[in-house]
Amino acid sequence: MKNTTENTLNLAETLPEEQLDKYSSAITLSDMEIFIYPDLLYSLVLANIMSPVVWSWRDDPWFAKMDKLNPYRRVLRLKQYIMDHYDFNLDLDSWGLTSKDTEIARFGSVMDPEIIAQSNALFGYTGDQYYFDMDIRKHFGLDKYEGDIIPYWKTETVEAMDAFCHREGYRNGAGECVSLSTLYAAALFVVCGIPLEDIFLMATPLHSQNFVDVKGGVVTNNRRIVTQNMWFNGTELSARAQRALRNEQVTMVAHCSGSIHSVYSEASIDAAAYSRFSDKVTAYLKIDLDLEVLCNFLRENSDLQSCFQIKHMRHGKPRWIAAEKVYSYENGSAFKVSNNTREKLLDSIDAYDFHHEPLEGRMPLSKFEQFFKQHPHVDLNQEEMQHKLMDEFDCKQHQACQLIQKIRAFIQIQPRLPQQSEKQVKEVAPIVLTADMDRSEVVAQLATLRQDNVVVDLAFYASRDMNCCDWSPFMKAAVERNPVSIVGTQSLSDEALIDCFAAMESESIYSVGRLAQPDEVWNFQRGDGVERAICLANVWKARYPQQAISLSVADEVVTLDLGGRMVSYASGKGLNKQLTL
Repeated sequence: MKNTTENTLNLAETLPEEQLDKYSSAITLSDMEIFIYPDLLYSLVLANIMSPVVWSWRDDPWFAKMDKLNPYRRVLRLKQYIMDHYDFNLDLDSWGLTSKDTEIARFGSVMDPEIIAQSNALFGYTGDQYYFDMDIRKHFGLDKYEGDIIPYWKTETVEAMDAFCHREGYRNGAGECVSLSTLYAAALFVVCGIPLEDIFLMATPLHSQNFVDVKGGVVTNNRRIVTQNMWFNGTELSARAQRALRNEQVTMVAHCSGSIHSVYSEASIDAAAYSRFSDKVTAYLKIDLDLEVLCNFLRENSDLQSCFQIKHMRHGKPRWIAAEKVYSYENGSAFKVSNNTREKLLDSIDAYDFHHEPLEGRMPLSKFEQFFKQHPHVDLNQEEMQHKLMDEFDCKQHQACQLIQKIRAFIQIQPRLPQQSEKQVKEVAPIVLTADMDRSEVVAQLATLRQDNVVVDLAFYASRDMNCCDWSPFMKAAVERNPVSIVGTQSLSDEALIDCFAAMESESIYSVGRLAQPDEVWNFQRGDGVERAICLANVWKARYPQQAISLSVADEVVTLDLGGRMVSYASGKGLNKQLTL
């Protein structure tokens, strides 16, 4: 059964239609919505910064004495915490299904549908030849959806990420790449004290990661972090981390000063901040060629290892071994071909694998050690240096010029960033938060910026703080974009449906005053009385679209009128509201 729904809501709206859709998107936070409304990306960062969950991490013993560590060591501590507590989740069925036509109808007036189709994985995006060759839709599991049907690819708040531990098959929290990147950005500020000015979020059509201006640059990639040396170490993990920046256009960059988007003509990000980011990330994506980097290159390009052999002294006598044999011993070993532990790696290899004479047709790796001593600064952008290095390559299996071009591609990635020179400047009130603020001061400071900065205003909606937000966007999202609860209950009779929500765990994943959406209630099988009532209303409206439904929230009692059938729950949210759907 396809879990799609197109419920509609007849609420008195206090926001214009265009704003209502944008603000309701701050509630559901699908990848498509963030692509269309780029303000949402940093809004989720701020929502997580305001979350008591992230602030509670500071009391965890794991982060004790953080003030004694340098910024990079703090980032490493955070990385391990996230690795231990969160899984990367790419279950596209988590938040149900929608349709291409539905999404195009929603966003067609905001962005050209053709651009949407070209720039989003859900609409058949293939990106560069790399993605075409690997069949990106099959790789991400999108090929199982037929015709017009596509999944909601929703981003989670930290609370929703934590709640995955309540789902069958999950032991930890979980989230997809945007969830993890925005969580990282928030925790880098709250827990590590990294200034917001040094954190840049980068989104491509298929991925989201951050560049952090610490120790020459650190990239967060899903749960992990990648330094420049790690980026170029030639491992499978590093190749995976490189995939987006190597093969995709960066769609948007978000920062505390604003954002820039490849499609839109306006950009709000501070020009100096963006220039610094551009220079820093470009430098991060380039490394000088030396013997270690050459060995890293061979690690990634295993088909070229057969061109090389390695000489090693055994009991005072020279012995030779095929390079691919040595690389195979790296698995499970702390020693590497590429660094000063090579001799220890060679010592650990059985003597049987060595040869008494040099291997015919293979280059000794040691000859390049001498080459790099003679040429400490190898710039392969210079034709003269290319020829000098080509003279050293005498592999009969591969042409030297092809090897050089592969090495050039390995040591330098030119990021395709949105060009600020092509954008009109849109000034916004700056978001200024400092590491010496506590949570209440951060929330108070952001509250003062709501009228002057739409990103901040949207952050309170992404935070689901219904004490200070218009309910219309929340309810619009609840009944139009929460299909999982509808499909999950479709086999239940009306009576069984009501009994199901009455028996559900009466615990919210959000703190007082903040509300879960219906599909969060259903996926995690828990909710405060207000949340369960809204979830039940969503299902009931799908069954009886013409029937009027009213909701009354009065302090500790929630009453739902399902066309004359009354349902009541207890609530601890401290909210007061009367609504008619």
